[in-house]
Amino acid sequence: MKRLVLGVLALFAMSAAVPAVAADLPAQTYSKAPVLIPALYDWSGFYLGLNGGWGTENRCWDSINTSGAIIGADGCHNTSGGFAGGQLGYRFQSGPWVWGLDLQGDWADLKGSSASIVNPGFVNRSRMDAFGLFTGQIGYAFNTALLYFKGGGAIVADRNDIIANGVVVASAPGDNRWGGTVGLGAEFSFAPNWSAAVEWDHLFIANNNTLFTTAAGTTFSTDRVRGDADMVSVRVNYRWGGPVVPKY
Repeated sequence: MKRLVLGVLALFAMSAAVPAVAADLPAQTYSKAPVLIPALYDWSGFYLGLNGGWGTENRCWDSINTSGAIIGADGCHNTSGGFAGGQLGYRFQSGPWVWGLDLQGDWADLKGSSASIVNPGFVNRSRMDAFGLFTGQIGYAFNTALLYFKGGGAIVADRNDIIANGVVVASAPGDNRWGGTVGLGAEFSFAPNWSAAVEWDHLFIANNNTLFTTAAGTTFSTDRVRGDADMVSVRVNYRWGGPVVPKY
């Protein structure tokens, strides 16, 4: 009986001591996994792509004499049509700001005509066969979205004809006209290294004194052809460099 009483007292003493010992133990700490912040897209690197779209060009003809003085306005018309080509360039990103250089070349099929005022019964026809843009860019990035402005030089391949009864009676050799350009664009990355953009460009095309000759080589007339163009395009680019860098 004495041993039983001693055993019960010993168990009671041990149960009373356990909470006190547990209270003296240091609190357990738990380590948390690092929080992954969404990756930041980097627009830096070289890119190569394709583009296509629709353009319009305003062409006004003025009849001039041999000294270049205007004899009379010969009418205006709009050319319109599609274009397609490619572009390549390089961009560098610092913070949200993006700088770059872009070279673009396109085949074009813009056509239009109007009746001649100076030579009644004849039709003046204009065509744009190709154009190239050489521009710098500055943009602001919202991670995978980029808004940018561009500006620089432009070159346009024009052809002009004088028609009567549907037959070309006089034409001018292909004219390569230099000018300037400004544009705006919005570009979005839809996959690693791939992006698509919508872009508008205005081309300031230089005036040009154009000599029209017949098939026999005789001079028909001389006109000053002038006017600008607007182009809206969709671009798809593949970029090298500028990896997506995760931030912790």
